[in-house]
Amino acid sequence: MSHLGGPLDTSGMLAVGPPGGPLRARGRPRTAVRSTLVAVVSTVVVFGILVWITVNAPGWAEVQVSFFNATVFTNAFPDIVAAFSLNIQLFAIAEVLILVLALALAVFRSLPGPVFFPLRFLATIYADIFRAVPGVLVIYILGFGIPGLGLPGIPTDPFPYAVIALTLIYSAYVSEVYRAGIESVHPSQEAAARSLGLSRLQALRYVILPQAVRRVIPPLLNDFIGLQKDTVLVSYIGVVEIFRQSQITQQAKFNYTPYMATALVFIAVTIPLARLTDILVSRDRRRAAASAR
Repeated sequence: MSHLGGPLDTSGMLAVGPPGGPLRARGRPRTAVRSTLVAVVSTVVVFGILVWITVNAPGWAEVQVSFFNATVFTNAFPDIVAAFSLNIQLFAIAEVLILVLALALAVFRSLPGPVFFPLRFLATIYADIFRAVPGVLVIYILGFGIPGLGLPGIPTDPFPYAVIALTLIYSAYVSEVYRAGIESVHPSQEAAARSLGLSRLQALRYVILPQAVRRVIPPLLNDFIGLQKDTVLVSYIGVVEIFRQSQITQQAKFNYTPYMATALVFIAVTIPLARLTDILVSRDRRRAAASAR
């Protein structure tokens, strides 16, 4: 028996550390390696089966020529990438406008008291209407309806109507995200701010809104990923962005490969944004778990 309280091994020497500790330390890397190998092999098998089924389908030769033509892809890709700059402009301008308008709508819906009922009512009606009407219809109505009025000074360029339509559509969704963040702040925060002499609006501005905005950053990124993709909808009113450019090239080449090039561009842009969103969500969860301890 050991005077130090530790167990003895078979040679009579004192074993340092808890029983089974070194074995567990050696076991964890082996388990991780085995899990990784199983995941890699299963993934390769699944995708291998899908590829085998695809390339052995009766119509694969025609699909390959129509959708995966290397010559058409090489010739069309530079024009498609150049047209994507217009999508980026649409996204950047609309995003700034959406953040401002949606925050105002969320604040209006969060104002208490009967005196603010008109603001709450209008903000609610706005969110309900633009979440109910399909985005394509909003784009059509604005893009063709307003220029059709024939009013003097009304621009005929479809770009501003595309920005306005995207802003109106996504402000309705983002305002609900903001409002959820505002309502997630505990009422005691406002009570503490009021006890320090801040007015209701000051408490909203300096205490509630900073916490609410910080909490809704991950879902806001999800909405803006959707906005980035929905910029292609403005092609219906004549904006020559990436999707419209792919349509023009497809009709000129009688080949669908430009659509695959467009899809590749969106994949390259959207997946990093999705992974950034996942990282932010995981960080918020760790922060919430740490604060709950």
